[in-house]
Amino acid sequence: MTAGLSPGRGNEELLDALTLAEKVSLLTGQDLWRTRPLPSIGLRSMVFSDGPVGVRGEAWDERRPSLNLPSPTTLSSSWDPALAWQYGRVLADEARAKGVDVVLAPTVNLQRSPLGGRHFEAFSEDPVLTGEIGAALVTGLQEAGVAACVKHYVANDYETDRFTASTEVSDRALRELYLQAFVAPVVSARAWCVMSAYNAVNGVTMSENPLLRHPLKDEWGFDGVVVSDWMGVRTLASAATAQDLVMPGPDGPWGDALVEAVRRGEIAESVVDDKVRRLLLLAARVGALAGAPEQRPPRLDPADKRELARRVATEGTVMLRNQGVLPLARETLRRVAVIGHNATQARAQGGGSATVLPDRVVDPLMGLRAALTDTEVDHAVGAVVQEGVAALPLSELTTPDGVEHGVRVSFLGADGRLLHREVRRTTDLVWFGGDAPVRETAVLEVAFTWTPSETGTVDTGFAAIGPGTLHVDDRCIAAGTGTLSTRRLGASPLAPPSLTGRLAVVAGSPHRVVARLEITADSLGAAGLLSIRVGVAPDTASGQVQLETAVASAAAADVAVVVVGTSPDVESEGFDRTTLQLPGRQDELVRAVAATGTPTVVVVNAGAPVLLPWRDEVDAILVSWFGGQEMGNALADVLLGEQEPGGRLPMTWPDEETPPVVDVTPIDGRLEYSEEIHVGHRAWLHCGREPAYPFGHGLGYTTWRLDDLAVHAPDDAGDGQVSVTVHNNGSRFGKQVVQVYLSRPESGVERPTRWFAHHAVVRLAPGEERRVTVPLPRQAFRHWASGAWVVEPGVFTVLVGTSVADLPLRANVAIDRMEAT
Repeated sequence: MTAGLSPGRGNEELLDALTLAEKVSLLTGQDLWRTRPLPSIGLRSMVFSDGPVGVRGEAWDERRPSLNLPSPTTLSSSWDPALAWQYGRVLADEARAKGVDVVLAPTVNLQRSPLGGRHFEAFSEDPVLTGEIGAALVTGLQEAGVAACVKHYVANDYETDRFTASTEVSDRALRELYLQAFVAPVVSARAWCVMSAYNAVNGVTMSENPLLRHPLKDEWGFDGVVVSDWMGVRTLASAATAQDLVMPGPDGPWGDALVEAVRRGEIAESVVDDKVRRLLLLAARVGALAGAPEQRPPRLDPADKRELARRVATEGTVMLRNQGVLPLARETLRRVAVIGHNATQARAQGGGSATVLPDRVVDPLMGLRAALTDTEVDHAVGAVVQEGVAALPLSELTTPDGVEHGVRVSFLGADGRLLHREVRRTTDLVWFGGDAPVRETAVLEVAFTWTPSETGTVDTGFAAIGPGTLHVDDRCIAAGTGTLSTRRLGASPLAPPSLTGRLAVVAGSPHRVVARLEITADSLGAAGLLSIRVGVAPDTASGQVQLETAVASAAAADVAVVVVGTSPDVESEGFDRTTLQLPGRQDELVRAVAATGTPTVVVVNAGAPVLLPWRDEVDAILVSWFGGQEMGNALADVLLGEQEPGGRLPMTWPDEETPPVVDVTPIDGRLEYSEEIHVGHRAWLHCGREPAYPFGHGLGYTTWRLDDLAVHAPDDAGDGQVSVTVHNNGSRFGKQVVQVYLSRPESGVERPTRWFAHHAVVRLAPGEERRVTVPLPRQAFRHWASGAWVVEPGVFTVLVGTSVADLPLRANVAIDRMEAT
């Protein structure tokens, strides 16, 4: 079936054949990831999976690895819908390999505040750019027969108290910003599924909010399924609204209670029928309903998918600064100093439910060493970023019987009986779905033989929620109870505290290790997610020595590549950031390396903006974001000039701790979006402040000129367009993003100083020029007033350039009265 197909008579006949109890049974999931089947009508279970950066499938298990694509922020930094379509197509192929029908992506919430903990999973601070990239990804997924689930509807732009807080937002800001981001994925790309958010909007929790009916279903014509965020449906009252599916199952507030409510006449059966009708249509679209045609394009080659991951990382890499040091000249490099904790402990993805488990991650050090085979490439940590224990390398682990690399995990009942046992290939273990009986387990035991590769005294231990112990060679090294973080309640199972003890080890000498965790209600949380990590904490005692070693390495090198960034304790689902500063002594490290006089290139491995107080002291700055499993190779491509740094900032990069919009902490259960329509670059312009780097900014390896602007204004007959001649004046092939903004100097309503309207990506050879046309949508001229879209007649200014702060071309256009569609 194709997007937008309405239910045929066949589905209506199926619906008519169902009893009330059967219909209601379909509206709550069967388990954590599956819907309920109904073989009598040829309906199988549909499988859902987290999916913004890959498709994990039904189990969190490194033995079934997934491709790890770059983060959505990286993708949006490309500003390239064609690339987003390919990203979606790869997600669909990964979904098919995992037996997944619905991918819980894309996330189109706005990056309203840089402190937002889930910033990396969203696309942009701007609703137009967010919507365009999101729509292309949706199309790529669904053209391959896999449903996209656009989330989190709506105004779920922070993590603090996200389960209970109410977003207080005006109708105008809601329509022009937060709902607007959903329009293109839902209306243009015709998404088959939308996820309702945990939060409330203006006092009404989203699973019960009228916004699910209007504008989503009534005005926009959404004919798909509204699925809850997991455990986001809390009451029977939500069944009377436009919420369609409760996940996960098998329990929930609907079930028998909904059957009785219908029989008592409290909820009309037609309301239930509408939900089931939508579910059957979704099943038909993904091939889960007998007789429905399936869209199954040829499978993609794994090497091609890895290459796409690498290309997204290069296309999304943003060069903020370059004082002529980049690209590096391979033939002149004798020695390169690669510095930073993230150079070897790189963050390829953000934390939380979006996590996937790749078979490998190419970190920056690996990527540069592979690319520079004739160059000495040294590494120094310089400054520790990681907090808590890190997993031990698989090469140092064997099962207690010595048969294979890995660890033995035993699930024990309250009577000590063995319930389940498995061999895993990591000491960073999570169970969220799959076959392990976590809810029946009283004690979890992780046992292995550890043969360290280095001699020293280390802090070894475990990270988990609940009472636990770690024994090494029958001696208790660490014991205690990991407790839930009050700030991180939503993510505590994935970011548990660490308990450690000192242990002297000798390279090559094996140790018997046993970690035991008592499973409590807190250990699992409401979702039944269990995690434990056994390993070694970083050496923070020798911080000054590490810094001095890094400086010495830089001083002896031809160039220093300093990789700075965040850690899972800084950016993750479940909690917001409290500071924009880089963790640890990384700022001090950068300044010390730059002071050596060695050309210094800083690579920022973060999912969201961080402060760069040394930005004018270094020779070049690249933002590689969370670049996916090929990030190291992509970084080498960019540094050595094999590929253009193709990214432009999809958000404003602040220059100080307090940007114009920063608040992410509800007060008395309410978070006021008091900035109204002035978010992101709009906010910076509105308050007259200059950021470190503006929205749309990004440098490349060539030079450009834009001229000969021509504007055709939109009217009731259709959209307008902007035309401009783009010249590549440099000596290298390059990519440029032509950006169009609008302003209204004289207006009867409050407006942003200027606002983003549309863009076009252009790639040109050296000396080449091209006439580029950019659509100028009618919708860009409208505003929301008194419950309707309105176009104010008069003169608007069209501004064209390469960032919100670099707009050399402008023209005035007169807009007569125009239908505000």
